[in-house]
Amino acid sequence: EKIDKELLEYVEDVLLNRCTNATERMLEFAATLDPKSKPTALRKKGAAPGAAGGAKADAKAWRNQSVGKRLEHALVKGIDEFCIADTEECRTNGDYPTPLQIIEGPLMDGMNVVGDLFGAGKMFLPQVIKSARVMKKSVGHLIPFMEEERLANGGTGEAANAGVFLIATVKGDVHDIGKNIVAVVLGCNNFKVIDIGVMCPKDTIITAIKENNADIVGLSGLITPSLDEMVDMAKAMEEEGMKIPLLIGGATTSKMHTAVKLAPNYSGGVIHVLDASRAVPVAQTLMDMNKRGEYLEDIAETYAEMREEFYAGLEDRKYLTIAQARDTALAAAVDFTSPEHAPVTPKFCGVKALVDVPIADVIDYIDWNPFFQVWQLRGRYPNRGFPKIFNDETVGAEAKKLYEEAQAMLKMIMEKKRLKLNGIIGFYPANSVGDDIEVYADEARGTKTHTFHTLRQQAEKDVEEPYMALSDFIAPKASGVKDYLGMFVATAGIGLDELTAEYKAANDDYSYIMAEALADRLAEAFAELMHEQVRKDHWGYAKDEKFNCDDLLKVKYQGIRPAPGYPSQPDHTEKGTMWDLMNVEKEIGVELTESFAMLPSASVSGLYFAGKSSQYFNVGKVTVDQVKEYADRKGQDFKTAEKWLSPILSYEP
Repeated sequence: EKIDKELLEYVEDVLLNRCTNATERMLEFAATLDPKSKPTALRKKGAAPGAAGGAKADAKAWRNQSVGKRLEHALVKGIDEFCIADTEECRTNGDYPTPLQIIEGPLMDGMNVVGDLFGAGKMFLPQVIKSARVMKKSVGHLIPFMEEERLANGGTGEAANAGVFLIATVKGDVHDIGKNIVAVVLGCNNFKVIDIGVMCPKDTIITAIKENNADIVGLSGLITPSLDEMVDMAKAMEEEGMKIPLLIGGATTSKMHTAVKLAPNYSGGVIHVLDASRAVPVAQTLMDMNKRGEYLEDIAETYAEMREEFYAGLEDRKYLTIAQARDTALAAAVDFTSPEHAPVTPKFCGVKALVDVPIADVIDYIDWNPFFQVWQLRGRYPNRGFPKIFNDETVGAEAKKLYEEAQAMLKMIMEKKRLKLNGIIGFYPANSVGDDIEVYADEARGTKTHTFHTLRQQAEKDVEEPYMALSDFIAPKASGVKDYLGMFVATAGIGLDELTAEYKAANDDYSYIMAEALADRLAEAFAELMHEQVRKDHWGYAKDEKFNCDDLLKVKYQGIRPAPGYPSQPDHTEKGTMWDLMNVEKEIGVELTESFAMLPSASVSGLYFAGKSSQYFNVGKVTVDQVKEYADRKGQDFKTAEKWLSPILSYEP
């Protein structure tokens, strides 16, 4: 970063072999310099120290290059300040007879360097996204002229590309930040990316594949129901006789699920991709017809071996029956009549909406580690995590720059009130009945209004401990102890669609991905603040709690807030009960999709358990006896229950 920018340009030309006369140009440039000047403060021969030609002037020295070289430099460095003016100069100066030649010339020259540097680990995701912003703005300026030329000539007027990549988030799922990053990175590597958005039904995706003559398809999903949607999509592509590779990614996906559930259903090739940086080499290999066949064969063999291991593991794994698992919980049951575990009565029963909470109130509660993970910036020990990442010699400088730009956007969002924080909390009289939690209309507890259904661990353990369900943390109805269940929804996504639409219209990928990442962090921070207020005030079971924000992020406090669809209760449909009970959509504007994803996507929800015995755990795999009983308790068809619980079934349905 400190090396003179013009010198760095010549050095990169040599190292990356960007032009045939790179060495000669480097030597010619060196001959003009004072041999005593430093790489970080160059001086021309005869220039006095500190005179023009020093570091400050050199920062703009690249503006003296030819316009094509200026565009290339702007792309590599992610500088969008001059890109429209430079693109227009290219269009009008006679060096490039057509707009297409500008794209295929200096713009693609720059993007090729970006792709090479990113692939070599010498450039990081935030820098790549900024480069894409320059590319999009320049191309956006040229599009009207290309369209005019196309109409005049009757030609296509379309630039050559590395392949057509169609990408979508599957039906019922609204999270797209990872998908957006993959789309941008692929675009930086000259793929024509067709992004058809979120909540895409399989028929819509199939139609888009055909209409765009896609070479590769990418599917994204965050919530577990999306896994089944991906399986349905693979089957639909097989039925259509398609042979184009299918790439799978997203937080809920895994290599094992891809191998076991997806690959057997599609013969065109299915590949799990871990993150954006992996998507590029995979896509490039698939577009090389000399490599594709062998590559897909290797993947197929690997996945076949993984399937064998998976099914062998199912046979080897031992499980307790649901009755046996419950017996272990009864033997270790908490005495809710004891002073230590006696429930605390909340200040109120019912709901409390928290509308338009100031963003400033939640800033201190932000966990920045997932933010840097979104941008694929990871420090190495001992510089892992925030703020130590700033000290990392590889990613530290870029992480610090990213953080400062995030702070600037947060300040803008607060000053201009671009995002709105809405939340809702609810407390209800409740008691457990077996593995269910009954919610009552009032303290008389004579009228049951809703039931939350929980799932119990069954996979055999190596240690002597109970097989848990969330209902264990609520006093049993038979005990006569009056207990309570809390719940919440928090969103930071109101206004996000409008904000990101503005950035997208300005071809500013960097800012709209930044806005999405910050909204997610604000939602989680808001949930952290709400939980603290619940413990110390609204429920008041830990009034004297004194923890700093680091302690909160390490979950040192009493009580838990598990979310339906996650390890302690893997069934997303339980959110429906929360939404009905608290009238969430009407109160704070957060709705559920058909797959029970929350909309806006920058939202968090969960149940509150206050007792000292409550703890997070992983339900793990469950057996058919529990699934059948669970379906009966919920009043669900057995096959429907299997569908929603498919990721945790210990058997093949």
